[in-house]
Amino acid sequence: MPIPDFQSCMLPLLKHLSDGAEHTLRDAEEHLAVHFKLTPTERAELLPSGRQGVFKNRIGWAHTYLKKAALIESPKRGVFKITDR
Repeated sequence: MPIPDFQSCMLPLLKHLSDGAEHTLRDAEEHLAVHFKLTPTERAELLPSGRQGVFKNRIGWAHTYLKKAALIESPKRGVFKITDR
């Protein structure tokens, strides 16, 4: 399976956060990698810059857009949770 785009990560990310608990990006990345059945090779694939993983980047963008839509919030640095909205 190819690495999903950030739009495809949004709903599974929201479902993962639906427990109302605080989560880290690393926690979400692990959960979604299992959800999308990504291989270790796919998870290790880097952006052309060679500095960040493609999948981690896509989870980060999903997080950014969900935060802009006020569907998730960051109560403290590096931690986020779902909002009532």
